[in-house]
Amino acid sequence: MFNFEPRMWISTAFIAAVLYGFYDSFKKLSLHGNAVLPVLFLNTLFSSLLLVPWLIFSKAGMLGGTVFHVAGGDWQVHKYILLKSVIVLSSWASGYYALKNLPLTIVGPVNATRPVMVLLGGMLLFGERLNAYQCVGVFFAALSFYLLGIGGKKEGIDFKRNRWIFLLILSAVIGAASGLYDRYLLAPVEKGGVGLDRMTVLVWYNIYQSIIMLFILLFVWRPQRSKDTPFEWRVAIPMISVFLVLADFVYMYTLEQPDCLVGVVSMIKRASVVVSFLFAAIFLKEKYLRHKAHALLIMLVGMIFLYLGSR
Repeated sequence: MFNFEPRMWISTAFIAAVLYGFYDSFKKLSLHGNAVLPVLFLNTLFSSLLLVPWLIFSKAGMLGGTVFHVAGGDWQVHKYILLKSVIVLSSWASGYYALKNLPLTIVGPVNATRPVMVLLGGMLLFGERLNAYQCVGVFFAALSFYLLGIGGKKEGIDFKRNRWIFLLILSAVIGAASGLYDRYLLAPVEKGGVGLDRMTVLVWYNIYQSIIMLFILLFVWRPQRSKDTPFEWRVAIPMISVFLVLADFVYMYTLEQPDCLVGVVSMIKRASVVVSFLFAAIFLKEKYLRHKAHALLIMLVGMIFLYLGSR
């Protein structure tokens, strides 16, 4: 279906970054003044519905030998995926509440610090050591976070006391933990990993998330919905899932290319924050952009140093 020329993986990586940027932007549009848990449930539901056909086609033997084939697996496989679903859902829930109550121009750069958290987690869990480039990258990430705090104060957001900032950081930390867990799940057994199939993880963790969210919606949100923000259907809600699945689709295709450099792709993926930042500035008319733009630029410079240190 795809017949890209060599080095076109760079182009597809940028396409994925743009799609991830719109994914974040539609989340903000869906959550502004809206109930969080129903939006999150619908996101997981629509994502599952978009991915289930791949599972069905794989069962029918139509995707054998392709990068989109969903391999089978018993409970020994699915117990790992179920745990991933809980981890990702915890990150998403925290992040959704933060995104509802914070400017997108603050949320995006903070989320972009996840590679730094993954590096630090690798030091603690896997005994990895930072080289000089990575240390510089971590410094720039910390500096950008400080500048975001200065910009946030102008909007009445105290990074030390604001509960939504706490949830945003919690979401980023859990998201970084999810990245480390992904490394463990997808790494070959001979390298200390579980050796799971990427598509199996992608499809089933979304299915499990939608099931978990259904129970949360029925037994947690529904009895208390009169005390929560009323839910309002918006066209932007299914667009969250559409852009997420498209982004993951292109991202996975990019990673499958034989000449692909994973470090470059990871850095390009973080460029999604530029898309969401511009979207917030142009369409949402968010304020105090100068300090935030400086923080974003410094964050991107930090990502470049992290890439240089990871080659």
